[in-house]
Amino acid sequence: MGEFQQYFDIILFAMVAGFLVLRLRSVLGRRTGNERRRELFVRRQRAAPEKGPTLVEPSPGAAATTTTAPPADAVAEGLNQIRRADPSFDPSQFLEGARIAFEMIVTAFANADKAGLRPLLSDEVFQQFATAIDERAAAKETLETRIVRLDSADIVEAELLGRNAQVTVKVTSQQINVTRAMDGSIVDGDPEHPTEKTDYWTFARDTGSADPNWVLVATSSG
Repeated sequence: MGEFQQYFDIILFAMVAGFLVLRLRSVLGRRTGNERRRELFVRRQRAAPEKGPTLVEPSPGAAATTTTAPPADAVAEGLNQIRRADPSFDPSQFLEGARIAFEMIVTAFANADKAGLRPLLSDEVFQQFATAIDERAAAKETLETRIVRLDSADIVEAELLGRNAQVTVKVTSQQINVTRAMDGSIVDGDPEHPTEKTDYWTFARDTGSADPNWVLVATSSG
């Protein structure tokens, strides 16, 4: 009888412990390691800011524009302004999200994936990307893009315009971009040799909003 009571107590304690674990999970949720990455660049319903680099779609043949980087102290002051408006802003975490967003957007554009692009872009930038995708489809061409290596991603501009934070990231990457005709023949690009690309992408968010997400509001290359 004593042994039965001991086993019964063990089973009872195990059931109580299991119940407490389930309760904690229901309150705190489970972490997968991707929570911040999923939500960092989701689009908010607001107009795109008016300031920013010249907007271009990220095609391999896009004309380069010269971008002059501001002094390092100006960038630091811009980051400090954003941090004062939003104490949760972390430049290193932001850069991690920007690198992920860069690869996602470049890949979605090459795959003509408008649904994939829509949550990541402001209205104006999405319209330009969508137009480029439609023109490619009308020409019966396809774009193959592979990011062989993402060499660097650095913040080169940062400013606070009212409540709107804008951060420009210089991204240097090695890419293979090939445009093919309907019959598979190469219209532009080299499938064997990557080329170096330098892009300047500007992301923005409303620091007065409870929504922590950033969207791509401008792109240029040079």
